Amino acid sequence: MPLGRRISKDVAARMEADRGLAGTYRDRLGDATSAEAALRAAQAEGRPADEVKALDVAFDLALTAAIEAAQAAERVEMGPKTYAPEGQDGAARRAAEIAARKARARWSVRPWTDEIDRLRTARETHRLSYRAGRGVTAVA
Repeated sequence: MPLGRRISKDVAARMEADRGLAGTYRDRLGDATSAEAALRAAQAEGRPADEVKALDVAFDLALTAAIEAAQAAERVEMGPKTYAPEGQDGAARRAAEIAARKARARWSVRPWTDEIDRLRTARETHRLSYRAGRGVTAVA
């Protein structure tokens, strides 16, 4: 006889998928770091605008992937009560939202919440402040 709370199969499947995604967090963060380094190096070398733009997009995608992995790690740390079962009414969904809000206040979840905020800030700062340069337009 298993001890502990029983969870539905769809919640267990989503939680297991989040565990797998959370396990890739360090790799995704490393990819974002190397993408940023490549972008900054291309800027310093004065590479063509289209090449810098491609590196800009790669850096943004790498940051987004790191954010997704950090969010998955946060959801896993918050526990199964924060997953709303599929096909449930609004009350179950609201109960999961309340449980998630309560879980974010726990010390074990807080580092992930802070990391998500840090990564989102870095991505938005990059999106708002960085311009890859304008390409040369042909005037007819």
